[in-house]
Amino acid sequence: MDPFLEPGVLVRHPNQPDWGLGQVQSVIGHRVTVNFEEAGKQMIDGRRVRLEFVGDDPRGQA
Repeated sequence: MDPFLEPGVLVRHPNQPDWGLGQVQSVIGHRVTVNFEEAGKQMIDGRRVRLEFVGDDPRGQA
C-alpha cells in the first residue's frame, strides 16, 4: 500500500475511469474510502487496487 495515500489526496481508480476524480476521505489499514465525482463514496481495498495520483505526485515521480 502506498504510504503517501492520505486524506485529501486526489486520485483516480485505474479500472473505473468513468467514476471521475476522487478525493481520499480516510485510510484505515488497507481500506481506503474515496469520494468520487460520478460514483460517490467507495471503499477501495488498497491491497488489490493501486489508485492513481492526480496532479503533483507526492512521491516525487513524474
